[in-house]
Amino acid sequence: WAPNFDESLTEPKVLPARIPNLLVNGSTGIAVGMATNIPPHNLGELVDALVAMIDNPAVTTDEIHEIVPGPDFPTAGFIHGRSGIREAYRNGRGIIQLRARAMVEKASRGDKESIIVTELPYQVNKARLIEKIAALVRGKKIEGISDLRDESDRDGMRIVMDLKRDAISKVVLNQLYAHTQMQTSFGIIMLAIVDKQPRILGIRDLLSEFLDFRREVVIRRTRYELMRAEERAHILEGLKTALENIDAVVQLIKKAKTPALAKEGLQKKFSLSEVQAQAILEMRLQRLTGLERDKILEELKELEKKIAGYKAILGSEKLVFKLIREELLEVKKAYGDERRTVIIPSEAEVSLEDLIAEEDMVITISHSGYIKRNAVSLYRSQHRGGKGIIAMENKAEDFSEQLFIASTHSYLLFFSSLGRLYWLKVHELPQAGRAAKGKAIVNLLPLQKEEFVSAVMPVREFEEKRFVVMATERGVVKKTALSAYSNVRAGGIIAINLDEGDTLIAARLIEKGREIFLATVEGKAIRFKENDIRAMGRVTRGVTGIKFGKGDRLVGMEVCDHSSAILTVTARGHGKRTEVEKYRLQKRAGLGTINIRITEKNGRVVGILQVAEEDEVMVITQAGKAIRMPVKGISKIGRATQGVKVINIAKGDRVVSVARLGEKD
Repeated sequence: WAPNFDESLTEPKVLPARIPNLLVNGSTGIAVGMATNIPPHNLGELVDALVAMIDNPAVTTDEIHEIVPGPDFPTAGFIHGRSGIREAYRNGRGIIQLRARAMVEKASRGDKESIIVTELPYQVNKARLIEKIAALVRGKKIEGISDLRDESDRDGMRIVMDLKRDAISKVVLNQLYAHTQMQTSFGIIMLAIVDKQPRILGIRDLLSEFLDFRREVVIRRTRYELMRAEERAHILEGLKTALENIDAVVQLIKKAKTPALAKEGLQKKFSLSEVQAQAILEMRLQRLTGLERDKILEELKELEKKIAGYKAILGSEKLVFKLIREELLEVKKAYGDERRTVIIPSEAEVSLEDLIAEEDMVITISHSGYIKRNAVSLYRSQHRGGKGIIAMENKAEDFSEQLFIASTHSYLLFFSSLGRLYWLKVHELPQAGRAAKGKAIVNLLPLQKEEFVSAVMPVREFEEKRFVVMATERGVVKKTALSAYSNVRAGGIIAINLDEGDTLIAARLIEKGREIFLATVEGKAIRFKENDIRAMGRVTRGVTGIKFGKGDRLVGMEVCDHSSAILTVTARGHGKRTEVEKYRLQKRAGLGTINIRITEKNGRVVGILQVAEEDEVMVITQAGKAIRMPVKGISKIGRATQGVKVINIAKGDRVVSVARLGEKD
């Protein structure tokens, strides 16, 4: 410890470089377009975390979080809830709730109670808080407080609120938390300058950067100390030589006419450097005594040991971090103290999802990989044969390829063309205007080159008894338990093993006893029972669902509902509904039956849907136009027909997608 600037107090005499100062003392600052708000932390906990990282470089953020449970404010108080801390430590941003420490005391006489506040949230001014509480009591916004006073002294803070006889202390406390700074939020933004660039870092990255900094400091310091030690040893080597030849040295100096000639003579006769020769000339005669000679030899011996130690440190990364570890533990021993702020689980933590209304959203995906969500109500209902409205404004080379309906609270399982699975929440998708193109999926999902999303499945819960059935362009189908996809990693997982050149085109939820319907672009279809496909693990290929000729490919898959019909839409805007029962039940891997008669007038099949009488559908064209219409406006006819006009197609345009709306009139 050392005196402060006016010597009225003492302060730690520790170099700031020895501790992770950004985290220990916190940091607040605002620059152009950037802000940092790092809360203070407990020094001892941070040292323990740094030691853990030195001992095990592979330590995870969650393991560090166990060592450093959260910020530690000098004003103590409570951190209410842990979710904000977890978010901040993982991603560098998070919001935590701070609460004052308040307790209820019984009055010595009668049955009255008092609320005593002894600790406040970080950066809350006590005087302003008391003024605010008094104003709320006068304005009748907080009832039940009869008297308010400040009993703080040198021993600590104490705000006393006497309650009325009929007041319920818990109710008054909740009102104080809701209306005053007895409960505040602290927005954590752990932004720091790294390599001259501003970066938002999680706690592991911050500590890792500090260790890199300490490593550089220790190496530079050791190099400097080695240089100084070698310089001193060099001089002592010269003095040692002089002592060993003292008579000859004295005789040479006596005969020299000038100091310069004496120095030159010493260098030549005893092979000394200029620095060594100068040191001999400046040596006092008392150094020639036996005791002083021993001191020189002892100092040289000690320096040689230090030089060997410095070189060992510079030659070993392990020794560098061992030294850093020892110095950190020394700092903890000297200045570490107990945690002040208590972290308690929240009784009712509010997640982001709780603040988002549950509603159906139209999720649109373009061929170039842009995604967005919009409320279904943005698209007005039209009649069959209408011109449609713009669903997505696209460049000439892009077109709207996929459209899905899902609730904002649902999970979205993204099945990619390469057979991989990615996971997002619907409310995490960007919400843009009706004509906006949205955001590139590559910015939301870690897709590989030439990989695109081919099937999206909204799921609320990963139930054990439900299965996912998938179909590929070459007619391969696969059935896997839904629970196998519940723990999706950030980088995605394998959903199905694909043959070379094959593509995943559809994925559906299915239960036991249901039937599967497959359709091809050349107008063929097959219906078979789900138990024809045995349940398989996640990393498997699947089995043949339908066989077809050269040039044909699978265009869609549905799980059959006998009260519904199959809607088929073609590229030239034709469509029809056909009852499921019209397709005979077969075994899988058959050639199937005719679904729709393909001609030049109606074009190849672009999509199939299973629809009910009350459903509405959205049909999207390559030019980005969409028409929303009731299903009952599309004729219900037999299998081997061409269908009726569903949407008027402009010259050069074609239908690319059809989807059923979740909204009912």
